[in-house]
Amino acid sequence: MSPDTATSKKPGGSFFEVLAVFTRLGLTSFGGPIAHLGYFRDEIVTRRKWVSEQTYADLVALAQFLPGPASSEVGIALGISRAGLKGGLAAWLGFTLPSAAALILFAYGLNAFGGNGANLTESGWLHGLTVVAVAVVALALWGMARNFSNDRYRATLTILAAIITLLWPTGLAQIAIIVGAGLIGWRFMGAKTAASKPEEEPLHLAVPRSLAIVCLVAFFLLLVALPLARQVSGSQPVALFDSFYRSGALVFGGGHVVLPLLQAEVVPPGWVSNEQFIAGYGAAQAVPGPLFTFSAYLGAVSKPDPNGWLGGIIALVGIFLPAFLLVIGALPFWNELRKLAGFQAALGGVNAAVVGILLAALYQPAWTSAIRSPGDLALGLGAFGLLAAWKWPPWLVVVLSAAGGYMLSLFT
Repeated sequence: MSPDTATSKKPGGSFFEVLAVFTRLGLTSFGGPIAHLGYFRDEIVTRRKWVSEQTYADLVALAQFLPGPASSEVGIALGISRAGLKGGLAAWLGFTLPSAAALILFAYGLNAFGGNGANLTESGWLHGLTVVAVAVVALALWGMARNFSNDRYRATLTILAAIITLLWPTGLAQIAIIVGAGLIGWRFMGAKTAASKPEEEPLHLAVPRSLAIVCLVAFFLLLVALPLARQVSGSQPVALFDSFYRSGALVFGGGHVVLPLLQAEVVPPGWVSNEQFIAGYGAAQAVPGPLFTFSAYLGAVSKPDPNGWLGGIIALVGIFLPAFLLVIGALPFWNELRKLAGFQAALGGVNAAVVGILLAALYQPAWTSAIRSPGDLALGLGAFGLLAAWKWPPWLVVVLSAAGGYMLSLFT
């Protein structure tokens, strides 16, 4: 087998299978990127067993290294592992389009009728969705900790990573934590990793190395070429695409971290007013799926043309294209590296640190924004019990939590 095709074993799923699964996730995954990883783990690892717990943790660790939306990058990688490149596209379409379409329609409604979407963030049913996100993240963390923080050394790395993340909550801090944990794992945990890591099927990827290299080169070329093309052409579509491409390519941590970058790109030039930006942010909190779909709303309300559906699509493709290029570019090399004994030892440390980073995210922003009263805590505990003890499907628990949040709002 040639080096170029060494990772090109045929995956076993189909485009429409992946599309159906991720469309359901795109319609029910509320709560931000950390909660999304919990929903993914429950659906893909626990229920469908498309990949092992170890492989899933390795993909989550990879996403922490890459700029862009971490949950979407994990979703794309899961789709590729299931059905090849078309599976990666299906996973992105299913997870992204429901919220993107809803936000573009909201942009049309805002332009037609005026008003402010910011008050959506205060609705009781939406608060119930943020509470169930805490339960989903807690359940995912519990399962991951049992696998990757299962001795005193890994547990110590997990706790240290959580402490550092809470005290230094930046994307650069996360990268430093992961690199440091990887070095500690490589230097001190090799024997423990070899003894504890189970044998598993390799991650099947229909991604030749030649395509991976092309994608990595394209990622960096576009970072340089788009600003030049923007200045030379004076084209508004090129300027719109460039602004959102750079936002997607340069932000680490995803989620709310991208908001200041987007605001700096669209408000000062006058493309979007600050009031429109705030209204769209309020609406983005009320829809499931990745927060990066906020870009579709911004493209739809932007002035001058293109806006509407065309502007929304340009902005949406622009902000997610870096994630596609980086995931496709990184996966074949990541898959080969994770087979090496030294790299497996490093991943033992990295996975323990990722659990700590997610533990910090469970507190801030998930817990601090959702659990505001004893009623919220009761609702969250009920959701956790239904998920953990009774194994109810997450979509049903989401619906019940939204109803519970609305009922609580009637008494407060």
